[in-house]
Amino acid sequence: MPIVIAPLDVELTIVKVLVDEKTKKHLESLGICQNGKITIIAKNGKNLICSVLGVRIGLNEEVASKILVA
Repeated sequence: MPIVIAPLDVELTIVKVLVDEKTKKHLESLGICQNGKITIIAKNGKNLICSVLGVRIGLNEEVASKILVA
């Protein structure tokens, strides 16, 4: 499921990141990669604040909708 519809405060595993290579490299440098763990802290519409490796990261709707989690 896309991370935008995932529940709050649950640790999720990233299954796939469906973005272009430049964006994928940037997300990987932030710790958002396949088989990584991510937790949604807050939602503001479809924009998210997530915790990855103990760091808070903001994701906009466009990028968040392309991150699939389980």
